Amino acid sequence: WLGALRFDNLALRSLPVDASEESGPRTVPGACFARVRPSPLQNPRLVAMSLPALALLGLEAPAADPAAAEAEAALFFSGNRVLAGAEPAAHCYCGHQFGSFAGQLGDGAAMYLGEVLGPRGERWEIQLKGAGITPFSRQADGRKVLRSSIREFLCSEAMFHLGIPTTRAGTCVTSDSKVVRDIFYDGNPKNERCTVVLRIASTFIRFGSFEIFKPPDEYTGRKGPSVNRNDIRIQMLDYVISTFYPEIQEAYSDNTVQRNAAFFKEITKRTARLVAEWQCVGFCHGVLNTDNMSIVGLTIDYGPFGFMDRYDPEHVCNGSDNTGRYAYNKQPEICKWNLGKLAEALVPELPLEISQLILEEEYDAEFEKHYLQKMRKKLGLIQLELEEDSKLVSELLETMHLTAGDFTNIFYLLSSFSVDIDPSKFEDFLEELTSQCASVEELKVVFKPQMDPRQLSMMLMLAQSNPQLFALIGTKANINKELERIEQFSKLQQLTADDVLSRNKRHWKEWLEKYRVRLQKEIESVGNADAWNTERVKVMNSNNPKYILRNYIAQNAIEAAENGDFSEVRNVLKLLEHPFQETEGFQEVEEDAEEEGATAAAADCSQETRSKQSYCSKPPLWASELCVT
Repeated sequence: WLGALRFDNLALRSLPVDASEESGPRTVPGACFARVRPSPLQNPRLVAMSLPALALLGLEAPAADPAAAEAEAALFFSGNRVLAGAEPAAHCYCGHQFGSFAGQLGDGAAMYLGEVLGPRGERWEIQLKGAGITPFSRQADGRKVLRSSIREFLCSEAMFHLGIPTTRAGTCVTSDSKVVRDIFYDGNPKNERCTVVLRIASTFIRFGSFEIFKPPDEYTGRKGPSVNRNDIRIQMLDYVISTFYPEIQEAYSDNTVQRNAAFFKEITKRTARLVAEWQCVGFCHGVLNTDNMSIVGLTIDYGPFGFMDRYDPEHVCNGSDNTGRYAYNKQPEICKWNLGKLAEALVPELPLEISQLILEEEYDAEFEKHYLQKMRKKLGLIQLELEEDSKLVSELLETMHLTAGDFTNIFYLLSSFSVDIDPSKFEDFLEELTSQCASVEELKVVFKPQMDPRQLSMMLMLAQSNPQLFALIGTKANINKELERIEQFSKLQQLTADDVLSRNKRHWKEWLEKYRVRLQKEIESVGNADAWNTERVKVMNSNNPKYILRNYIAQNAIEAAENGDFSEVRNVLKLLEHPFQETEGFQEVEEDAEEEGATAAAADCSQETRSKQSYCSKPPLWASELCVT
């Protein structure tokens, strides 16, 4: 089945490959790749495969003998056997991690296998993530585990079907090989299954790939492994632009500075559009370092990501992000900061005064334009583009925040609101809308104070008496957040469920009236109101997903898989292939899964049994306890 793959490994022919055969962790100077060998796993077996992703490589569904094809996929996409034509290698890159330059990083767990020519002649780099030690593994073992691999596999495909630029995932293969992981860094390690994901993209080159030339950093003292190798920087720019931006190469073939400026302008705009798309589906990238930013504008490296449930502009999806650097509302600005680091890494081939001007002129404007265009579609504003639309969106988000509304479900419900809705139906709609807002019980979990009162008191005193020491162990933002939690929790003790419902209805009535007025302006500008409304609903339903990869959905699939049942991973994959609608095919899958009890999870959280519920439901109470690091 896999013998049909045609390799043509252009990257290894175009960029320097390290001559050393040494396999262990080391510094790799003067090279973009180092040759590696995948480490075999015990008893590899397929968790799931994405046929739409594999079709990019020219692989079709194996009709004759699916079991044999699954076994073949498990053998080759675990790294136990290397495909003919593949040339395993690990890519060298550096990165700014949480704002500080970390020096050499590289593919510590991922391995480039090669580039496969697709059926239409397009070129796809394929990678194994979790296939063993490389020169860039540092103190780690080069392995990934089942839970993180399932999350990456499912989210890569979910993002693609949401229409968001992303790397893809072809297969997820687990094994009987085990590694020890301390999930929450709390001294409670456990054995977990080694698992490998087949990743697919036009390229996995990232901003950090150009940081290998960085001289010693003034703050960390770390440097890239290829300082003063401008010849390699030129090679990389030539390769990246000619291969992935051929129209720019053609337009500026006789002027490299203009060519490099055009390339930087394009990646600036692509990145701005990408993060605007994330914001519009409530997606948070958990580790938005320069080494996790794609040079072609894709979502890359799914670690502790998260789709926001209850709308909170300060939502932090990564439990390890103690300062909230990568909070939801900071992601656009962080992506711009990362582009600034890319600009520094392109000097002298692109002077900083040119790239900084491009960044200032292009990024914010492109982000705001794309974000507002997308939000208009989500609200069904398809006829007019009015200046007031931005304010309407801000007020909607503020209402969501005040009422602790579910970001995805509220947008999805809005398509059933109409200008001439009669009063009784309006009350029903309001009831449905407010049912997607957090209950008093849910809010008490959200705002439950997290610090011991004595610890908080000590921190407050320390902030006053010894600011330098305080800066080492805490931040003002964290303390303020804890004080806010205490205040909100105290207020909640005085509120009844009816109080919260009444308050939420009042807020939503106010916003819906503004929305109704805006929709009325749309109607007044068209000749046929019925045709306009049909188109409005169609546009809204193709921009507001019904299904996203919520943490609790992923967790249920992970727990079933850890108990040897992969059916829920496969069910969720099918669901995420049709995020904007409930397909008949998937309804059947859902019913079958319920009959089989495939996903009755064994573990409990907060002493509450996890029971099966609709995939488009607001998250259950136990989901608020989930922590992804």
